[in-house]
Amino acid sequence: MFIVGDASILAKRLIETTQKALYLGISMVKPGAKLGDIGHAIQTFTESRRYSIVREYCGHGIGRVFHEEPQVLHYGQPDTGTVLEKGMTFTIEPMINAGKRNVKVLPDDWTVVTKDRSLSAQFEHTLTVTDTGFEIFTVRADEAIEPTYISPELFKS
Repeated sequence: MFIVGDASILAKRLIETTQKALYLGISMVKPGAKLGDIGHAIQTFTESRRYSIVREYCGHGIGRVFHEEPQVLHYGQPDTGTVLEKGMTFTIEPMINAGKRNVKVLPDDWTVVTKDRSLSAQFEHTLTVTDTGFEIFTVRADEAIEPTYISPELFKS
């Protein structure tokens, strides 16, 4: 996710919330946790900020085929779904809308827009479950997070 030009305050808040939601989802990753814990953390935080979560798209496993199992939902109930084990590799990529959660695909069969034309943001990382937590493979050099630790301070504002 990159801002091109001058973004409105609404856009900046949406982008910040989406990135924090991603980080919060990542912070749930460790052996023994469940996929529902990730989705629940993202959903609870996002909806507390009065945004909605696109449900037609989700994170996914990384392996021999594109977008393989497991599906990593960005909403859900804690303590549900697949149990995370060391070595599992997947993406977490929440899409958050300023308006309603509904989206539609344009006639080019590629472009996705919100049905209500509200702003939307998405962030994504690919990570693996380690002995004690996670390792993020896709951290950018200019990204202000450490690959092995996400500070609770991110979620205070």
